[in-house]
Amino acid sequence: MNWYKTWNNPLKNVLWWLVIIGMLGSLPLAYTRHQTETSTKNVEFVFDYRDLLDISDVQTNPQSFVAQQLKNMKAAGIGSMSVYESTLSEFKESRHIDMYNSRDAAALTQTFGDPNENFTYVLFRDSATQQKLEPLIQKTFADLGVGIKPWSFKNRNGLIIQMSMDDASIKGMDPDPITLQMLKDQGFQIVVRLSNRRPFVTNEMDRLLKQLHDFGVKRIIVDGNEVPGYTEENTDLNLNKMADLLNKNGIGLAAIEMLKEPQKGFNTLAKETNYNVVRLHSFTEKDGEKLTEPLKKAELEDRIQGVADRFVLAVKDRNIRMVFINARPVKSLDKGKLVDPLSAYYESLQGKDGAIPRIEKEGFTLGIAQPFEVESNVWQKAASVFMLIGGLSLIVLMISFFIPEATLIFFVLGLLGLVALHTLSANLYAQGLALAAAISAPSIAIMRAIRTVRTGAAAKWKSGLAFAIWTLIITSAISLIGVVYEVALLNHITYMLVLQQFRGVGILHLLPIAIAGVYLLFFSENNTYSDKLNNIRRILTSYISVLWILVAGIGLAAVFYYLSRTGNEGQASTVEKLFRSFLENTLGVRPRTKEFLVAHPLFLLGAYLSVRYRHAVYLIFIGVIGQLSIVDTFAHLHTPLHISFIRITYGLVFGAIIGLVLIAAWEIVTRSWKRWVPKLSK
Repeated sequence: MNWYKTWNNPLKNVLWWLVIIGMLGSLPLAYTRHQTETSTKNVEFVFDYRDLLDISDVQTNPQSFVAQQLKNMKAAGIGSMSVYESTLSEFKESRHIDMYNSRDAAALTQTFGDPNENFTYVLFRDSATQQKLEPLIQKTFADLGVGIKPWSFKNRNGLIIQMSMDDASIKGMDPDPITLQMLKDQGFQIVVRLSNRRPFVTNEMDRLLKQLHDFGVKRIIVDGNEVPGYTEENTDLNLNKMADLLNKNGIGLAAIEMLKEPQKGFNTLAKETNYNVVRLHSFTEKDGEKLTEPLKKAELEDRIQGVADRFVLAVKDRNIRMVFINARPVKSLDKGKLVDPLSAYYESLQGKDGAIPRIEKEGFTLGIAQPFEVESNVWQKAASVFMLIGGLSLIVLMISFFIPEATLIFFVLGLLGLVALHTLSANLYAQGLALAAAISAPSIAIMRAIRTVRTGAAAKWKSGLAFAIWTLIITSAISLIGVVYEVALLNHITYMLVLQQFRGVGILHLLPIAIAGVYLLFFSENNTYSDKLNNIRRILTSYISVLWILVAGIGLAAVFYYLSRTGNEGQASTVEKLFRSFLENTLGVRPRTKEFLVAHPLFLLGAYLSVRYRHAVYLIFIGVIGQLSIVDTFAHLHTPLHISFIRITYGLVFGAIIGLVLIAAWEIVTRSWKRWVPKLSK
């Protein structure tokens, strides 16, 4: 086995060089992603026109109200209106038609109605409206096989639709051409919401998209859970046809963030349109209701400020390029009237610390949302080889902290396994290697710091402060190696648009802690495997005291609290939310509290004390939370790279400052203790 040792023993140093070479080879891909996510700076604010009609329907002068609010929205920076597929109900709200059931029509005409009839009676507002809408209504119900015949009353023409009013009023048809023309004339960009509720007919969809193109429509938002053209059978064929029609008419898609379930067929449609997609943030009717509650002036101002903060964060931190605003009228018993959040919206957009001036200050421009320009890189294929070998080397280095004798074996097996995985699924390979690298880097960083103390290398430093700062720098630099691999391996546009998720990130929040903990307890001492096994056996067979139970309970509570604070579903108190908002508004980018308030300061204090006290290594161990948080920050692939970099920089700088304060406090307390305790004991 001498030949094996000859190859295995020096391999560890070689692996470090392979990691560095792989990292350098990956940097161009990370830069390519930066180019892509900064390729467009247009931000589009869209209001739901149907919601405006709903609010106007409870006003004294509905049409005047709509006209005034459109002016107000334009002035506030809302440059686009969202229009849905039309219904008779919407035509009625728009005051284009009057609609009656058979009983009401009989009362209107003062005739005896047929008790066995339940039809829908429609009267057009005028001949111009009839000319625009009658062909649309006729075709819609004829396609449904519903009988239609002319009707008139007092010189107003109309139709009798042989279907109940409740049913007829919700049947979808093409978007209202009168509304489209009116909004275009007033200078609004139009965003259309299309559903899959009507049968997909290629010629009809082509005609509709051509019409929308003529009105200046550049983007559609899918209305419902399925994209137009999605079917249980022949799905790919229909979606390809739909994509071709979108491409032909220069119309793209909007991806709504944080949906409970992905819209069926959306990823296929996005791919076939060459990812002509922008991310959309939805401010819902329920969100708007919070601005209509009976509040004191200061409370309302705080909520309005919260809305502005939310819009700014969406654009700046999550690559959002379209903000979709909804609203609805709400009955206020306290005010004794119907209220709406429109004025609060205008204040949040253009008032004190309004969202739009702040967004523009960040370098963005109000305008039609544009898709990211995907930068191609000729280095991609060559870099993939460097990433494979370098990423594998990083994983094997982590394993070598536990079983150094098996380094060569794991490298060879890992190489074969990754090549096979890449052949099986390139996507699974990229996500798996990225996750493994993201876990390995902070684990190695902390284990290296622990080993520096355990081997006595820390005690050789003359200055504990110099050792602490240097150790924090080196440890964080090693963690950043994992960031480079993570970003380079997952640099595809689908991750930025969140059409594809980075799976398994939840493991990143716990596994490095477990790996570093096992190393600290059982492998950090320079002893034999027999001694390590005896140590494990001794711990497992020890008698459990009440103190151990209390410690375990506190530990589990800490883990539960840590998990409750992690990820998109993490919970935070009201006070903490205010603190976060303060940091965000003051610094522009909010550092993570667990980094700069807990992990980095305790790591720095532990490193400082470890020069004199070996047991201070347990404080260093707590620093693993900060190191994995550095890597996890970049796992939010929809966040611009420069924002993530600023966030971790703030975390390290402020964490180091707080750590220095802790060190100073420790010195003051210990020196005071040494000075005063002997005097008190006399």
